[in-house]
Amino acid sequence: METGVIGITKNKSIKYYAFMISKRLFDLICAIIGIIVLIPLMLIIKIAYVLHKDYNSIIYTQDRVGKDGKLFKLYKFRTMVPNADEVLDKILKEDPLRRREWQLTQKLHDDPRITKIGKVFRKASLDEMPQMINVLKGDMSIIGPRPLVKNELDNHNGIHELYESVKPGITGWWATNGRSDIEDYNERLNLEYYYINNISIKIDTLVLFRTFKVIFNKKGAK
Repeated sequence: METGVIGITKNKSIKYYAFMISKRLFDLICAIIGIIVLIPLMLIIKIAYVLHKDYNSIIYTQDRVGKDGKLFKLYKFRTMVPNADEVLDKILKEDPLRRREWQLTQKLHDDPRITKIGKVFRKASLDEMPQMINVLKGDMSIIGPRPLVKNELDNHNGIHELYESVKPGITGWWATNGRSDIEDYNERLNLEYYYINNISIKIDTLVLFRTFKVIFNKKGAK
């Protein structure tokens, strides 16, 4: 496998530092613009939920694993029922087929936890917008591997040192090369590892253009 700027060896060259500085500057610019857009968007989404008699918080937070294995609070627009974790626990206990599906893919087809409004947000990829706050704080990058929940790599025999060598991203190589259409979890991990091992301005630029294409086509959004 071709190794890029970072790769598993993380050579601290001038090229490496120049790339990481430019990547962080790009993140900051995007995060500031994103948060400006986020403010009126939050008002619209809150009104939409209230009109559907849902008065709970529109922001969902969850612990995710960041760079060097450090946990951080990830922010998303809530697209599920308020007691989504409890509903999931019940589904996994009572439905062996769905439990198997979750173990293999960490997702459920026709997920009963997702609200009608949530389906619209997901199709438009609006649910990820609050992660601009994570980017501004430095927890995440615009482009990087998907932020995982604790023990997710262990459940799928993932490589912690490699996956956690970079910041997770709002979008990334997996997200723009099949996204939720890729059912096999190991295949998804391999796509993320490819990005980490070959990270560069060229690949980040390619991911950025593909992200706009994915959002426009709504391909793989679930």
